[in-house]
This record gives sequence, C-alpha cells and structure tokens, in this order.
Amino acid sequence: MSPGRPVPTGLAVALVAAALVPAALAVAGSVFVWLAVALDAAVLLLCAFDFLSAPRVSDVEVRRAVEPVLSSGSANPVRLELSLRGSRPVRGLVRDEVPPGVDVRGHQQPFALSPDAPRATLSYALTPPARGDLRLGDVHLRLLGPLGLCARQVRLPAAQTVKVYPDLTALTREALALAMASDAPAERTLRRSAEGREFESLREYRTGDDYRTVDWKASARRARTMVRVYQPERNQPVLLLLDCGRHMAGRVDGRRKLDHAVDAALRLAKVSLDAGDMVGVLAFASDVRAYLPPRKGHEHLRLLTEALYRAEAALEESDYGRAYDFAFARSSRRSLVVLFTDLVDPDASGTLLARTLALRPRHLPVVASLLDPDLQAAATAIPSSEQDAYARQAAARLEEDYQRTALTLRDSGALVVRAPAKGFGAAAVNTYLHVKARGLL
Repeated sequence: MSPGRPVPTGLAVALVAAALVPAALAVAGSVFVWLAVALDAAVLLLCAFDFLSAPRVSDVEVRRAVEPVLSSGSANPVRLELSLRGSRPVRGLVRDEVPPGVDVRGHQQPFALSPDAPRATLSYALTPPARGDLRLGDVHLRLLGPLGLCARQVRLPAAQTVKVYPDLTALTREALALAMASDAPAERTLRRSAEGREFESLREYRTGDDYRTVDWKASARRARTMVRVYQPERNQPVLLLLDCGRHMAGRVDGRRKLDHAVDAALRLAKVSLDAGDMVGVLAFASDVRAYLPPRKGHEHLRLLTEALYRAEAALEESDYGRAYDFAFARSSRRSLVVLFTDLVDPDASGTLLARTLALRPRHLPVVASLLDPDLQAAATAIPSSEQDAYARQAAARLEEDYQRTALTLRDSGALVVRAPAKGFGAAAVNTYLHVKARGLL
C-alpha cells in the first residue's frame, strides 16, 4: 500500500507567509534575504520531519457501514467506524468518496483516536437523486503529524455498490393517509365507506342504511332489523404497465417522468397488496423490459421493487401493442390494468387509444399521466414575442390533443388519471379505491 503523499497544513502555509516579510525587506540589506531563505528552509525541514513522523495507514482501520438498499430522494445514514491499531494517538481528517450528483452532508469530518478512546464512529447522510446502482468510492484519510505542519494523505480501498430503490418509507399506511388527506384536488381521498360486492358480516340497521341491504331472514330470526355489510372483493388481479419509452424521459419538478411513475406504481402496489389483491408489473419500451405476473403477499412488494429499481427511460418509441399482447397472453382473467404513460404526443396516443380501448369490456383500463405545469403554463401564457406566440400555440395544441384523447377514453369506459407530480401517487391510489369501493372490477 502506498505510504501516502505529504499535504502541508494551514499552519505551514502561515509560516511560509511569515517568511515573506524579511524577503520584502531584502532591498534594505542582504541579511534579510538570508533570513527569508533560512526561515523557508526551516519550515521545509520541519514539514519533512512532521510527514515522516505522521501515523501510517496501518495505524488506523476504517469500516463503512451502510445499508445494501437505499431510498432515493431521502436522507440515508452512513457510518464510518474508525479503530486505532497502534499504540500512539492519531488525529486527522476522514473523507468518504461519493459520486457526483448525490446530495451529501457530513462526509468529511475530523477525528481523533487514542489508547484511551481507540474507537470513533462518524455519521453522515446522503440523498441519492434517482433509482439504480450507486457506487461509493474509497475512503480518504489525512493523518496529521505531531507538529501539525504536514499530514499524510492516504486512500483506503472501500469501493462498494449499493442499490437505490424508490422511497419505500412513503409506502407506509401513515404516509399514504397523509398524502390522501391533502386538500389538493389531485390528492383528495375517497371519504365514503366501501360498497363492495363481497359479503362480510351482519349488523343491526342504522338510520341512513340502504333498505336494499336489509336481510329479512336474519331480521326475522333475531327479531330486529339486520343489514348485510359488504366489502370490496379480494384476490382480484391488478396489472401495472410502465411506459419506459422516450415520452417518459422528460423531467417534471426536477425528476424524470418515469421516476414519478415508478413511485406511484409502487405506492399503488402496496395498497393493492394490503387489500388482498394480486399485483403484477410490466415495464416496456419497444420491447418488454421486465415482467412479474400478479401475485399476492407483502414479499411480492419486494420483488416488484427489485424489478423496477433499475428501470430507465429509453429514447425509443413504445410498443403498446406488444406490451398488451405479452401481458394478456399469460392471463385472460378480468383485471384492473393501470398504464403509466404520457398522453401528450398525439401520434403515440393514437396507437395507445386503439389498443387500450380493445381491452374493454373484459378488463378495466386506467391511463395515468403526469400534469406538466410548464406545459400548462405555456398553453395559457400571454406571449410577449413572436417566439412566445409559437410556443403558446404548440403547447395549446398538445393540451387539446390530450383533452381529446382523454375524452375518448372516458367515453369508452376507461378511467383517466392526470395529476401533478406531488399528488400523482395519491391520485392513482384514489382511483383504485374508487374502483374497489364501487365494485367496478
């Protein structure tokens, strides 16, 4: 292992700067020249002695402690555990190497080890901006010499790759309830009791109950009016289709559209699995990128997350027909089909429209797309130049194409979800709850 390279400290720089004073007075006599040279030479000799006396890499052991799976968009804790391996004290600076583009705080900190305190744990937080594999680099140590004039800069091999998943903490029931309880229209939750078709239990009649739910035989046996209570059906297939084509490569609120779609899909999957339904996923562009058939259970959520954490938007056209054919060649059971895509492109919307409407009436399709605030603002902005007028005309045409496509889908029995990025996941979940509560599936 390399012995390291010398790095002068601020104290050494200050001493060299002090030697400039006699150098500036050299015009008054040659004695000042020799004084400046002597001072510089003394500082260099002291720095050399300090570097040779500084602790070596064998005197310190560093271990990085980080979870193998991190959450994107959230602060993830990382610990650097330092241990003294020699008998003399060690002080210096430690810096963990993180890739560019990652928001990190506290990855560079001072430390001190001694025989009385041979261990130290330094913590910091890093926030990955997107899903995928994140490679953490080596750990860099700057070990100070006894005089504090020079340090030994060394690199400890510690490179490792961790997985970055969508923020799974946002999938908890508490986070979901907060998102659904928002006053924003896109996040307003469905606030009425379920009206499913699966019998759950009997209870005594209450004012306001539907007379059609009265169980007359049970009422006669118990000598009081009883009503049947229904719950949404369970074990129903929910298939999530994620468009990974070029339309999902654009950015909304600083993140790719596909990132918002993956977050929304996993939130919807969590709620569906909690409700006892089966959830499958299919990611596609010009061909199928990932597929998991509908399954039940909370373990299946981990498999869904594993299948989607590396999903990337490709600069190619999406083949909706191939995706639908692949999905329903393996199952013909009636399903709730939720397609996360972009309806702005009129050419792509034509193909999407034909293949999605072909699912009716056997399946119930839902088309979910993001509301782009920049596009909406451009469509209604007052132009101040000829270029602004062209931009408004183009944006308004795209908005009209979306409204036309959405209207055709709704008129044909499909459901359409459009919401801003902040409420996209909650809007998709509310549509699912609406379907389940009214027994549409």
